Amino acid sequence: MANHHQVSDPSRSRRRLLGAMGGLGGLGALSAAGLLAGCGGDDEPVPIALEPIATGLTTVTPDNQAATYRNIDRLYATRRFARSTVVSPLAAHTVSLNSLRYDAGAGSQTLADYMRKSRTSGLLILKDGKIALEQYALGNTERSLWTSFSVAKSVTSVLIGVALQEGRIRSLDDSVERYVPALASSAYAGCSIRSLLRMTSGVAWNESYTTAGDSDIANLVLAFSSGQPGAVLELMRSRPRAAPVGSTFNYSTGESYVLGAVLAAATGSNLSNYLSDKVWGPAGMQADGYWMLDAPGGTEMGGNNISATLRDYGRLGLFMLNGGAGSTRLPTNWRNLAGHPDNAITAYGALYPDYPLGYGYQWWSFPNDASVAPHEGAFTAQGIYGQFIYINPAHRVIAVIWSAWPEAWINELEFETYALLGTAVAALAD
Repeated sequence: MANHHQVSDPSRSRRRLLGAMGGLGGLGALSAAGLLAGCGGDDEPVPIALEPIATGLTTVTPDNQAATYRNIDRLYATRRFARSTVVSPLAAHTVSLNSLRYDAGAGSQTLADYMRKSRTSGLLILKDGKIALEQYALGNTERSLWTSFSVAKSVTSVLIGVALQEGRIRSLDDSVERYVPALASSAYAGCSIRSLLRMTSGVAWNESYTTAGDSDIANLVLAFSSGQPGAVLELMRSRPRAAPVGSTFNYSTGESYVLGAVLAAATGSNLSNYLSDKVWGPAGMQADGYWMLDAPGGTEMGGNNISATLRDYGRLGLFMLNGGAGSTRLPTNWRNLAGHPDNAITAYGALYPDYPLGYGYQWWSFPNDASVAPHEGAFTAQGIYGQFIYINPAHRVIAVIWSAWPEAWINELEFETYALLGTAVAALAD
């Protein structure tokens, strides 16, 4: 996650080696040289049905990376969630950020500089629900659906909040086997929903992105690729205990899958239908989206890969910022609870060496003090290859960034993204 980690350090795997799930990225296939070339949005987009894409997320090349990310449903089993019957408008803000410049290590930078070096394919910034910046590249348009990778973890967290408010989940301190009895004989027995939200279950999980036999991400890919319903849940049942519950933070895409299974059982629905009914409809989403499944007709991958339009990701950020939309409400103070650490293990600066952010309930969080101004109190969903939903409650700013980074995670680009967003927040300050 942070700088200065060795490849063998499990903490580094969250960023540099996460390529299979969390993304279900692709066993090292995207670190090819030359991937930074070719950014720009001037070419006429190719009709989706004709776009050449990879045969799978493990065979992506620089030439087909963007096309593959907007056509995940041509590769894997997915389930649709439905647009709203009444679209929530996103008017233009009186301030335009099209000429924004920001300071980075290389000096003053333009938006074009940022989009080129980070291979940004979509960039949206909202202030008070109004569009201050919207740009597309790499063949994307306002109609494109782009995969989220691990941003889906934060979507699962939102749905957990909705289910808690509705009483479908009795308490975050309920054990997971209350909802998924198949986990009663596993290391997850006795783990609370809250511990999974924090990534502190203590269940063993190696997120290293390698093909080695000790990589649980590699095993997760094998389970998913089998197409067998129940194979991923069986993998999660087989993980041993590594530490007492609540004693350590260990980023685990499998953990988020278990949360998704809990949510499906608690609601008596699948995650896509629940998202349609409770979020996508009430929030006024403009387009259908879809969620990757663990097998045809199976369970949504709670930790990875929903696909939606750029503006609808922005509306999702507004849903979280505003504590719900329409008839759907999140629990009181859910935004602050889920968006910020609530214990010492996941506190600011405690996750990885030299990394200032903390972890809430499947959201990454900035410290709530002036040391990170103007990000104080902000939090963000993050997905590999440079996907973000950034929420800044104090300044009422939402940002969505789609990218096709050349590696699963690049620390320098993460912090340059925050530099750009900080400059944008300041430019929009009241």
